[in-house]
Amino acid sequence: MYAIFEDGSRQYRVEEGSVVNIDHRECTEGQTLELSKVLLVGGATAKIGQPLVAGAKVVVEVVGFPRVKTQTQLFRRRKNVRRLRGHTQPYVRVKVKQIVG
Repeated sequence: MYAIFEDGSRQYRVEEGSVVNIDHRECTEGQTLELSKVLLVGGATAKIGQPLVAGAKVVVEVVGFPRVKTQTQLFRRRKNVRRLRGHTQPYVRVKVKQIVG
């Protein structure tokens, strides 16, 4: 059984036991979250929402908080222009425990 849910402006296809990175929110490690914006629940028969599947949810457990550091460098030769900017994007890594459909 698999499900497609929406978080933020992105959609994720998950199965039970899979690990995904979702947008950051205030929670603690080991906490259980319920994601209720389920667009599709698949398996032997698929349930397609219009736009959401009624009563469906994805139960996940918080595993960690990875951070991705990106750096952007601007350089123009012979102009003495150099700029280095960095950005750290926080995420929440979750493991899917159950798909209720």
